[in-house]
Amino acid sequence: MEFTYYPGCTLKAKGKDLDLYARKCAEVLGVEMKEIAEWQCCGGCYTTAQDEIATKLSSVRACKEARKAGTDLLTLCSACHNVIKRVNNDMKENEYFSFRVNNYLANEEGGEYHGETNVIHYLEMLRDKIGFDKIKEKVVNPLKGKKIGAYYGCLLLRPSTVMAFDNPENPTILEDFIRAIGATPVIYQMRNECCGAYCTVEDKKIPAKNAGKIIENAKGKGAECLITACPLCLYNLKVNGNDQMPVYYFTELLAEALGVK
Repeated sequence: MEFTYYPGCTLKAKGKDLDLYARKCAEVLGVEMKEIAEWQCCGGCYTTAQDEIATKLSSVRACKEARKAGTDLLTLCSACHNVIKRVNNDMKENEYFSFRVNNYLANEEGGEYHGETNVIHYLEMLRDKIGFDKIKEKVVNPLKGKKIGAYYGCLLLRPSTVMAFDNPENPTILEDFIRAIGATPVIYQMRNECCGAYCTVEDKKIPAKNAGKIIENAKGKGAECLITACPLCLYNLKVNGNDQMPVYYFTELLAEALGVK
């Protein structure tokens, strides 16, 4: 099983464990992640400005690379996934935006692009392409007795009509993942609430307050640790949560369960 892979900037620096363990697990699961040779930063944040195309060109180029390879485009960072999938949707649904982008890229290889690529997150690949039952069969070190809280945040789930990742109000994909690696998922109310990390520059009190509420809620329901797919969320929950609870990338626990950590 082969995918064109877009890692993103953070996964080459602070979030490299998210990437490293994803690659190791992919090998065990029979998945080939072909990294785009000269990918560019996705911009880190999707802008709703209709006249803004410069920050979105890298997402279009990544999608075109996947179309050229004849594969889905695989993402891992929640922010990158949100940006690329929304830009891809714009190329498919927004004729004016698509027209301007294709004019800008007219001299590049690959011809016009109109959202033909399927953009999927690593978690979707585990669920929809491999299947959690198959993953369970590959587990050699089940994390029995471990009570794990899934932290979704907002970028994977919203806007729900475009992301189509899971039910935005009652997601289950991470809980199903936790069961597949042998652990026990802990359901708590704030698992899909924003951690406030994007507000850090404007007001540091907001992410600190949100992180504290999330961790307090998860601990109150019996969680021993949290897992996430977002480097920014992980940073915020650890730093502003004052290390009250361990926070891991979901790929790290998958690697532990598959015996490659």
